[in-house]
Amino acid sequence: MLFAAKSSFGQRPSIPCAPRTSSKCSRLFSTTSGQQDWLTPKRPEVRKSMVGRPRMPTGGSVRGTTVVWGDYGLRMKDHDRRVSAKQLKTGEEAIHRRLRGERYKLYKRVSANIGVYTKGSDVRMGKGKGKFDYWAARIPVSRVIFELKGNIHEKVVRDAFRLAGHKLPGLWEFVQKGDPPVVGITKLGNGVTLETLKEAKREVEAKDKEPQAVVPPMMDVPPQTISTDLDSPPTTVHVSP
Repeated sequence: MLFAAKSSFGQRPSIPCAPRTSSKCSRLFSTTSGQQDWLTPKRPEVRKSMVGRPRMPTGGSVRGTTVVWGDYGLRMKDHDRRVSAKQLKTGEEAIHRRLRGERYKLYKRVSANIGVYTKGSDVRMGKGKGKFDYWAARIPVSRVIFELKGNIHEKVVRDAFRLAGHKLPGLWEFVQKGDPPVVGITKLGNGVTLETLKEAKREVEAKDKEPQAVVPPMMDVPPQTISTDLDSPPTTVHVSP
């Protein structure tokens, strides 16, 4: 009794805890990375982005012009441009709305990681680029932005990508897995290869060749005489008998 009273008065009564059971399946960390938002960067920009233009692969690169993970894709057709995150989200929602009830997986090949800054219309020049407005993505020509994989008929996927293309700025085309890649705006195939595109269109002269003097061609024109006023006209003298 004295021990119980002392413990209740001087110390907090102890509560029995259940013993911990170690399990081989439990982990304190996860090896899979968390899902990131493709329309918002993970960290803000350190420096404000310039307007800029998407890079054009001039060395013959075909990266990003073919379907890699899915079976069908949506590819930029006409011209490179800057597409806002809101427009990309609207195109994605159009695909999900058309394919409601179907089992598929949609891959996003671009990310909105370029900040757009705006200023008012009645603001004078100078004093910075302005405040942050929205995120955007620079999409070059012939770049695939959406890929879809699933047991869905091709016509249904075509219709879904058609609706998404109407929500996005520019012209878009439907591509399938196995279609030839694109270099710039030139599609490879039908005799057109990367080697033929790299070939020179005209003969290249050697650099160590000595330059020759260019002689103008001779014309078969008879020589012409030029009369001057310095020549005195002939005079006739009449002699009387």
